[in-house]
Amino acid sequence: MPRIYLPEIAIKNNKLTITGEKARYLVSVLRFRKGEELIVFDGTGACFRVMISRADRREVIAEVTEKIPCDTESIINIAFVQGILKGEKMDMVIQKTTELGVKEIIPAITERSQLRETRKTARWRRIAEEASRQSGRSKVPIIRDPVKFKEFFSEQICMNYPPQAPLTKGGIEVRGLIFYEEGGINLSEAVLRVRIRDTGYTMQDEGNHASPPVYVVIGPEGGFTKEEVTLAKEKGLLVTSLGHRILRAETAAISALTLVQFLLGDMG
Repeated sequence: MPRIYLPEIAIKNNKLTITGEKARYLVSVLRFRKGEELIVFDGTGACFRVMISRADRREVIAEVTEKIPCDTESIINIAFVQGILKGEKMDMVIQKTTELGVKEIIPAITERSQLRETRKTARWRRIAEEASRQSGRSKVPIIRDPVKFKEFFSEQICMNYPPQAPLTKGGIEVRGLIFYEEGGINLSEAVLRVRIRDTGYTMQDEGNHASPPVYVVIGPEGGFTKEEVTLAKEKGLLVTSLGHRILRAETAAISALTLVQFLLGDMG
């Protein structure tokens, strides 16, 4: 059944009013008419089956027929860090990693980023919204504003999660993976260390993450510098790779995320 994302769902007398761009999209693009049904979701986990009772390009009125379960989210809380790529490559990474189920995407400006400034954040958020709708997700991932790679560690990884004892390396808590074309530890071993780390966290109240994010970090065209990889190791990221062949950055992003999800039990 077709789906549409509404960031705010206001239901009054069992009816839902859709206006503006969303109404035009339903009527002019999807060609919805009176009597047809669709699913509306708000990106935070609420989903409703509705039937259209009136439709024009300015306003669509729909009757809510039922609230339905729609939790299709990944069991793994992955925050995906991507060194910003040029042009449509970054668009594709945003789209595909959203489809794969990441909770958060952080565009990072690295030493070898060919793109140092961008005004595409709003565009990337629209791409994530559409990819969430198309792939049947019940939530839309958070798309952060671009951040310099070094600043990312102070703003993101050093968040106030409780220290954990299950597994540390050199006294540093394991927080995720950074993929480096010059190699690192075996990917299966790296993911196993992340899995052991997660056993130290317990489920919290609904609306909170069950555990701190697992950071999956991919470089831009040209990859990371040795200094960036050293910094990442100091901050708790395990260095690993995707094998001996050098992959394009966008290929590496999709491959790395898929493999991590599979090894952590989210796929297959």
